[in-house]
Amino acid sequence: MAIKSFSLRIDDRLLDKLHVVADYEGRSANSQVLYLIRRCVEQYENQHGKILEEDVQASKDSKK
Repeated sequence: MAIKSFSLRIDDRLLDKLHVVADYEGRSANSQVLYLIRRCVEQYENQHGKILEEDVQASKDSKK
């Protein structure tokens, strides 16, 4: 699995609050964001079914 990075635009106050939550949870801000993304994907898949590779590709293609 390749590790990719992307930029996230976030206002200072929200980022500060993210750091507070991440510290409380014993995570870095990056790890906290990854945790939240994984939870979001899990919730989506529980409601709508597993995201398949063709779904990923269709999403990528629609961005072109």
